[in-house]
Amino acid sequence: MARPFAGSKLVVATHNRGKAQEIRSLLSPFGIEIVSAGDLGLSAPAETGRSFEENATLKALAAARASRLPALADDSGLSVAALDGQPGLHTADWEGPGREAMVGMRRIQGELARRKVPDTDDARAATFHCVLALAWPDDHVERVHGSLEGRIVWPPRGSGGHGYDPCFQPKGATRTCAEMTDAEKNAISHRGRAFRMLVEACFQ
Repeated sequence: MARPFAGSKLVVATHNRGKAQEIRSLLSPFGIEIVSAGDLGLSAPAETGRSFEENATLKALAAARASRLPALADDSGLSVAALDGQPGLHTADWEGPGREAMVGMRRIQGELARRKVPDTDDARAATFHCVLALAWPDDHVERVHGSLEGRIVWPPRGSGGHGYDPCFQPKGATRTCAEMTDAEKNAISHRGRAFRMLVEACFQ
């Protein structure tokens, strides 16, 4: 049985403002004070894991140990089937040193073009992954994994969301994640699905 969250304050182990705000929005119904690792000046640990689960866990544990508060971390990424699952764990790295999503999106499109991947749903199939790890200062960790199937589109469309949302069209949808409202996106997204699993397990 999962350990319930019983505190009033939670550290979100990220320095990404967009991600922190998305998590704050998803947890707003529970009246929990949310602070980010960036707000607390916590350093980000090296992501040396070999899976989304491992990276989310090490980030959550590092923040929980440093802050002495429960900490929530996510490790997420985009896997493109025609690129052998890349960028996967290295999704953020594909955005370059400036962490510019357009750099990453152009790289994906460039790789697809170089491999002469046709512009069809099956050929451009991709999956967003999100693993959430909730850690306590005593090193207990709860983990969940959400995913969203879709395809890569080009050129990017929409100005909402963040990261690779403008080039990702969910399966069965006609709009990209960046063309959806926050509520529409959260209802189907990999992170939204992971959050619902985590809420059911730990926040009831």
